[in-house]
Amino acid sequence: MRRRWLLCLGLVVSLLAPQAPAPAQTATALRVGHFPNITHVQALVARAMERQGRSWFADRLGPGVRIDWYAYNAGPSAMEAIFAKSLDLTYVGPNPALNAYARSRGSEVRVIAGAVNGGSALVVQGNSTLTKPADFKAKRIATPQFGNTQDVAARAWLVAGGLRITQTGGDAQVVPAGNPDQLSLFKSKQVDAVWTVEPWVSRLEGEAGGKVLVEERDAITTVLVSSVDLLGRNRDLARRFVAAHRDLTEWIGQNPEEAQRLAREELQASFRLVMEPELVARAWARMNITADVTLSAFQSFVTSAQAVGFLRGTPALDRLIEEP
Repeated sequence: MRRRWLLCLGLVVSLLAPQAPAPAQTATALRVGHFPNITHVQALVARAMERQGRSWFADRLGPGVRIDWYAYNAGPSAMEAIFAKSLDLTYVGPNPALNAYARSRGSEVRVIAGAVNGGSALVVQGNSTLTKPADFKAKRIATPQFGNTQDVAARAWLVAGGLRITQTGGDAQVVPAGNPDQLSLFKSKQVDAVWTVEPWVSRLEGEAGGKVLVEERDAITTVLVSSVDLLGRNRDLARRFVAAHRDLTEWIGQNPEEAQRLAREELQASFRLVMEPELVARAWARMNITADVTLSAFQSFVTSAQAVGFLRGTPALDRLIEEP
């Protein structure tokens, strides 16, 4: 009887004792990169929505998932972050994606969706008499970063026109400079031209009196890239992100004025870049916002990159584009 009484007492004590709290569920962080450019509009709009309490991506990725955003000036920096496994996804130009794919022999990155076509151009001084590549002999052209999409485009255009261009000089000098620096260099006439993307093309026109000489209306400007690491460990999460990205791209197309407003607000909130509505609307008209991308569209980038010495022994591109 005494033993039975002690067992009952122990059961009562155990029921009354405070229970240890269940361990808190750790949120899954999806690390996403982008640039402070209108041509990365999906990221800008999504971040602006988050500031208003609307989590476009997180709400569609399932419970326990959050988005950590990271900003880069240009593509090569974002690709280095992919290699370092400090970034899962990024909006980026096609050339850095292609270079990263080739550099890793197709083992590190995949293009999983399109984002924006068009929105890039070569801008010259308003009173310039430059009209063709040969005219740029001994001239200086600024680009966003060495090896980025516009940098390769500028070099390939000059080479195709008969100039000798090296990585450090040649018949004309290609000067990598951040987009804000490009504007000041152009205003002070320290460069003769700039090859860049929106909204900087429109800013060079509106604020510095520049004029567009070459406009890339159909070329891929921005794609969505995933690390192979993410696809290997959580393909379903990547698939849901792409689906949300496609839905957002469609929403932007249906709501251009609100999307432009959100993009302006995000540029100001995160990067202290104040863009007038007229400037963004002007840039918007040059862009084709689309989530579609094809392998054939990358072939011209391969040709251009090889022409200027950025790609040697390019691996087969059959694994470059992969929808999760």
